Amino acid sequence: MAALTREAQIAATLIGLADTLVADYDVVDFLHELVQQTAHIIDAADVGILVPDASGRLGTIAATSERSHLVSLLQLKADEGPCVDAYVTGGIVAVESIASTFARWPTFATSAAAADYQAMYAIPMRLRGETIGSLNLFTDRPGPMDPRDTVVAKAFADVATIGILQERAIRAADLAQDQLQHALDSRVLIEQAKGVLAHAEGTDMDSAFAILRERSRRSGRRMTVVAQEVIATTAHGRGTGR
Repeated sequence: MAALTREAQIAATLIGLADTLVADYDVVDFLHELVQQTAHIIDAADVGILVPDASGRLGTIAATSERSHLVSLLQLKADEGPCVDAYVTGGIVAVESIASTFARWPTFATSAAAADYQAMYAIPMRLRGETIGSLNLFTDRPGPMDPRDTVVAKAFADVATIGILQERAIRAADLAQDQLQHALDSRVLIEQAKGVLAHAEGTDMDSAFAILRERSRRSGRRMTVVAQEVIATTAHGRGTGR
């Protein structure tokens, strides 16, 4: 079978993500699939999504790797960097050479360079006049983003926004912010379970997440439920199970 053209890949991904939104869904898993597909189609080294919790503090809800997750966390802790600026200003922040940003964002520049990233692009996720998060792309080569990739990144940022809004609608509009908090709390639980699995299986955190996600899909249960089971099982000294 011939390989799909780039346009066909984009269309297939958007259709697949749209199908996910038809019924009740796991917003963390939905956003993880979105960042994975974004990284693949745009050929980015890594992609992540940041959203605010109930108190307005930004947190990572989805990331394609631990190194991008760590760089995002360091940005948030220092309150500096492209992710933060995109969320605050509501505009795209393009960093074509991370090495040139040290004077402006020393913590970001140092951590991103240590992770071997060369450039980064932060795309705000907007609902009318409100910014509800940012889609962040890391690359391992310096230089501007291809204008065609910018269009695709904006489209996926819009899809991420729709996914979060759908989650809000399902849970009831007046509890919207509480649901984002729930999603972030779920991510904390998943991070704990990843650590448990990584230790038990003797693997890295990325592989541990893949195991956790596969168990969730295979059993038809939310990742948070599987994560709670992994943590509880280990606490009782029975291993992680399969």
